[in-house]
Amino acid sequence: MSEPQHGWPAREPVGRIAYVNGRYIPHSIAAVHIEDRGLQFADAIYEVVGVTAGTFLDEEEHLARLARSVDEIGMPMPASPAVLKVITREMARRNRLRDGLIYFQITRGAVRRDHAAPDRPPRPTLIVTARSLDPTTIERRRQTGVRVISHPDERWARCDIKSTALLPNILAKTAARKAGAFEAWLVDKDGFVTEGSSTSAWIVTQEGRVITRDLTNAILPGVTRAIILKAAAEGQIPVVERKFTLAEAFAAKEAFITAATLGATAVIAIDGRQIGDGRPGALTRRVQELYRHAAAARGKP
Repeated sequence: MSEPQHGWPAREPVGRIAYVNGRYIPHSIAAVHIEDRGLQFADAIYEVVGVTAGTFLDEEEHLARLARSVDEIGMPMPASPAVLKVITREMARRNRLRDGLIYFQITRGAVRRDHAAPDRPPRPTLIVTARSLDPTTIERRRQTGVRVISHPDERWARCDIKSTALLPNILAKTAARKAGAFEAWLVDKDGFVTEGSSTSAWIVTQEGRVITRDLTNAILPGVTRAIILKAAAEGQIPVVERKFTLAEAFAAKEAFITAATLGATAVIAIDGRQIGDGRPGALTRRVQELYRHAAAARGKP
């Protein structure tokens, strides 16, 4: 059975509200200038905070990663973390968001089109949107597991920066959907899995050791990934951060993906080849339980 063509089980609220440069406005008319550099060049950074039962998941870490990405491309932050938290809560309130995602996008602003970043940069553009998700659909996906395909990793060399320049990710995700899968695992020129098009990739060896790619410029430093690494260590689950091949993934006892709101979701097939017994494994379920407890302990409503 193929996955739904949309990535997330969206539940759009009536009167959806967006935030653009200091104004809360109806989502349907929210806009930026035609020469905004985010539109013209994808000269922009984004971040996502998951919301579960009114709790903001790993908010501090997401905002810290947002600030890091902005700094890496030499762009000023348009607001302090404290102000961004106020906006987050107001967006959740105005959109009646209990379960879903809050997106931040920061662009270098609107200025006459020129490839080089301006010497006298304009005010950065700050966009915040909210999307409701159906928690029952997310939980059902965790219970059944998902299918992934492999796809060449054709992205740029600074995947550690959460840039909005996502065309290779889009093409990989689209290929996955056309193949009836939920996600695409990206494979580098040496045959190693880097990460998913919008998730972190993990396998469990036949000996019960959890493997995930080590942090380099080749992957995004996933916030959920970091929380799960810490939770696994506290739960005495052996984890090794290293490269792994697609062949290792085919031979794995279990595999799973992680991302905001997804937590740890089992991968039951890769390129049509069943992983383990084709069902979410015990270790994946254990990792998800550890993450759930860690997120609940850290989250603030």
